[in-house]
Amino acid sequence: MARSMWKGAIQFGLVTIPVKLYLATESKGVSFNMLHAECLGRIQMKTYCPTDDAYIERSDTVRGYEIGSGQYVVVTDDDLASVPLKTVRAIEIEQFVPIDAQSESMRFVKQAYYLEPDPVARKAFYLLRQVLAEKGLRAIGKIVLRDREQLAALDPFASTMLLSTLYWPDEVRSTAELTLPQTEVEIKPAERAMAEQLVAAMTAEFDATAYHDRYREALMAIIEAKAAGSEIAELAPTPAARVTDLMAALEASVAAAKASRQSPEPEQMIAAASKRAARKPAPVAIPAAGDETDAEAEASAVAPVRRRKSA
Repeated sequence: MARSMWKGAIQFGLVTIPVKLYLATESKGVSFNMLHAECLGRIQMKTYCPTDDAYIERSDTVRGYEIGSGQYVVVTDDDLASVPLKTVRAIEIEQFVPIDAQSESMRFVKQAYYLEPDPVARKAFYLLRQVLAEKGLRAIGKIVLRDREQLAALDPFASTMLLSTLYWPDEVRSTAELTLPQTEVEIKPAERAMAEQLVAAMTAEFDATAYHDRYREALMAIIEAKAAGSEIAELAPTPAARVTDLMAALEASVAAAKASRQSPEPEQMIAAASKRAARKPAPVAIPAAGDETDAEAEASAVAPVRRRKSA
């Protein structure tokens, strides 16, 4: 059974709704242990105290905030629990906003959590959920998690509500740090029309179950093959097709996208279409690409990459 990682209450106005918080996601990546290359023994990460010149247990450590060179204030769990903020044990709703009028900063989500109301608070919980869903609203509030107060959004989700922690506005980097063109990039009408065809050919209802982590599956296949004693053949990299004509790349992509709806192996169709595009007459420069290096980089972005297969 899932374990809650936070207990508190939703608070807005004079309404208090006791709830529990559960992580809504989990990582499925492949984990590795660090081994000594010579003997393949698993290494240990020990905690070392240079003052006592000794290795210590993690249980012998405490939190310290540096106030000067080599000077620290020790902060205990009781200190953290005594922070005079309601958000330590409450999701404090500050306002409700229309979902279709969200700001750019709300795109930067940290973590998602499911909410579970206490039995005595179910009526109030589902009343709030129903009103938000019918009015197309999202609750904006604050909550303290992992020793930090965080901005949060609360939305109806399935048979419960979803709390998403957000980055504070001053934590979101400005796009001014990027090297972007000062003027609009010139797009030819034919290129725009072909791009619209490609987008239309690839437009469909989103089905999350159709997506899976192919990298993890391929990596696990290699690990299982090596565990079984099989030798993994090193395949020579396949050079990408040099498609430097944007229109040729778009035409090939449209053809591949249409064919992929009828073919069980879309990657092969993309590869074949890209090869046909590569055989077109002398390439022309991509508008606003800058130089030959940038054109090659853009060509690589649209050219197919073949997957490696384990032996």
